[in-house]
This record gives sequence, C-alpha cells and structure tokens, in this order.
Amino acid sequence: MAGNRNLNAAMKAKKDEFYTQLVDIENELKHYREHFRGKVVFCNCDDPYESNFFKYFALKFNSLGLKKLIATCYDGSPVMGNELLLQFDTPDADPKKIAYKVEITQVDDYNGDGAVNLSDVAYLLQNDKNVLSRLQGNGDFRSPECVELLKQADIVCTNPPFSLFREYVAQLMKYEKKFLIIGNQNNVTYKEIFPLLMRDKIWLGYHYGGQKFEVPLDFVKDNTYFENGKKYAKFGNICWFTNLDHKRRHDTIDLFKPYDPSKYKPYDNYDAIDVPAIIEIPCDFDGVMGVPITFLCNYNPEQFEILGITDRGNEYGLKTKEYSKADTPKYGDLNRRGAIWVNGELKSTFAKLLIRRKK
Repeated sequence: MAGNRNLNAAMKAKKDEFYTQLVDIENELKHYREHFRGKVVFCNCDDPYESNFFKYFALKFNSLGLKKLIATCYDGSPVMGNELLLQFDTPDADPKKIAYKVEITQVDDYNGDGAVNLSDVAYLLQNDKNVLSRLQGNGDFRSPECVELLKQADIVCTNPPFSLFREYVAQLMKYEKKFLIIGNQNNVTYKEIFPLLMRDKIWLGYHYGGQKFEVPLDFVKDNTYFENGKKYAKFGNICWFTNLDHKRRHDTIDLFKPYDPSKYKPYDNYDAIDVPAIIEIPCDFDGVMGVPITFLCNYNPEQFEILGITDRGNEYGLKTKEYSKADTPKYGDLNRRGAIWVNGELKSTFAKLLIRRKK
C-alpha cells in the first residue's frame, strides 16, 4: 500500500510541475550570492538543461564560486529533451523516459567564444569532464539515491511540486539543509509549515507576488496562455521560502497610524485587535494584533514576534472562546478563525497571524 501511495504522489507531482522563468530566478538569487561560495548546490526537482535553475547555476558556476552542482529529474518529464537531447549508453532508450542526474564540478569556455554558456557545459558532459548518469529509480526526491545526493548538498534550490510541498520541506528540515525554494503563499497556513515560520526556522524570500511558469501542454486551467509555442500559466500568490538570510528580512516596517480603539475591532474569541492591512498596523499599540498572512513578506523578527495564527484547533493556546453551532447559523464556523462584531452580528475573518510589537 505504501508503494502505491508513493507512486500516486509521484504521478500527481508530475502534473503540477511548473517551470520557473530564468528572469525570476535571477531576480531572487542575486540577493543571496554570498551564501553560495564553496558550496554544493542540489536542484532535485529539475530536468538538467530544461530547468532554468540548472541553467542559472551552470552559467554562474564560476562567478558564484560553487564547489559542485547536482541536478536530478523525474522520468517522463513533459518538457524533457526540448532543448538538448541527451545521449546514454543504451541506444534504444528514450531519453524522455529516463531519470538521470548531472554533476558539474568544472565549467570553462571550451568553445572559445569568450563566454561560458550551455554549449560549454554540453561539451564538458560529452567529454566526461563532468558526470551525466542514469538514476536507478524514477528520480523522485524521496527515493534512496536522491536522498543520498541530498546528504552531500549544502544548499537546495528548486521549484518543488506544489502538491508535495509539505513533504518536501519536511525532508529538508530532517536533513538540516539550507534551501531556497518556490511555493504558494497559502503554504504559510499549513500546520506543518507555520510553526517553522513562527520559530524563525524558515522565512519568506526577497520577492513575492505574480509569476508565470511554463506548464505541460496538457495542463488545463483558466490562467494559461501560449507564447512562442510554449504554454504558460500565471499565478498571483507565489513566494520564495528559505532559511538563507537576506537584507529585506531586516528592513523595519514604517508605522505611522496611532492606535484608536474606535477604529480597530477587537476579536470576540481572541484577546487581540483585528488589523485589516499591513499599513494599518498601529505604531503605539503593544498588545496582540491579528494581521493578514501577507505580513510575512515584510516580517522583521527584530521588530515583531509571531505568537500564533487564528485556527480551529487552538494549537497556540490563544483562543478565549468556543462557539456552538447555534451561534453560527448564518456566517459559517466562527471557531475556524477569528470572529469580530460587524453591525451587531458576529462574522468570521480570513486567517490572521497573531503578532506583537517588540519593545
């Protein structure tokens, strides 16, 4: 049964592979350059050559001062072989159905054109200066051989399958790896992820917001479109998750609004006030505040502390009241989130982080 579950998860993961644009990778990673010198980088959800993460690190191998770059992919990738058809020792093998790894330890300008580019990396692979080899399994990041590669890595950088985000982060934490990965903003509310954010084990990266991804041709959603023969999907709630420090994490949020009890509604089931937007955080209030989860994009742990999140299970012991079903016939389950009085009626809010300003 466990094998079937893993297989089903792997099949599902292949259906939510979103290929990150090189410009988005460059814009984010330029804020972490000092972390990479002398390090082994592992891209464990990436088709070498087809992946822009692999391209970024291969082309900047020398300028970043990398010690080694490793990339592995699933077998049967929807876009595998689109840019470079890799040759293996089995002539009749279909490269699109092979899980493989690339290990780079040297990138030089072998074609003499004055620049280090992918053709140089291709030359190195074809001449055994670096290593291209088949994996025994299907390339799943949870497979034993991929876990062994993970153990060798200093930093993991990739766009993991969205449907396996919880499991992916759990593996990184288990092996105590540094990482920089892409996820959905809603991931911050997951019960497996939020405690890590609250304890400053992980945090959000430098950029957040809308990003477009290349998707397989059979990916069907309203937000897809074609451009230069490739299919793309745009998402508006994308952010980076990391445990590598960056400058923005230490920027102070400027607070201007004075606290006015008549303008900030208190929760009925938490000893806290509801703050509808980051810009509305009062500058002189020392109590607990409920703020939107987008607060994490600007969170400075030297300025605020995170106490919990409005949740059904009261995991952080901050809830002061439980409601019966009779209390919520019209506006749903008030126990699920924070509840505030609006025009004489209790209404549930969206998920809110419970924070307090540090003195």
